Amino acid sequence: MNEALTYDGELDNLEAAMVGHPPAICPVTHRFAPGLYIREIFIPAGTLLTSAIHKTEHPFVLAQGRIAVISENEGQVIYEAPHVGITQPGTRRALFAQTDVVWVTIHKTDKTDIDEICADILDARANPLIPNLKPQYLPQ
Repeated sequence: MNEALTYDGELDNLEAAMVGHPPAICPVTHRFAPGLYIREIFIPAGTLLTSAIHKTEHPFVLAQGRIAVISENEGQVIYEAPHVGITQPGTRRALFAQTDVVWVTIHKTDKTDIDEICADILDARANPLIPNLKPQYLPQ
């Protein structure tokens, strides 16, 4: 491995290697409670994916399944439901679902527009190795 390569560079390389493979189908369910946005994603077993960069500190819950996670601040870990953790600002993850997974995040907000919330909680950093790919969490 090139010692000068950054963690983000490693994830950029992983994302670039995934181009051309069928995209993962990971349905997202959006829920709201007073002052809260709850984002639930279903990740099928065998899915390899990367996350956006998170702007905020917020809780996450692994409600179902087992998932291998690599991030700069967590290192290499395997989470198995039930598990509750805290995502730190700046976190970007590579994940591999070993079983079907339900991952839930909880965010403090009074907004209900998903695009506006995503702009507040996710960094819209694009992968420089895939210049024509717009991150799916950006407003279309």
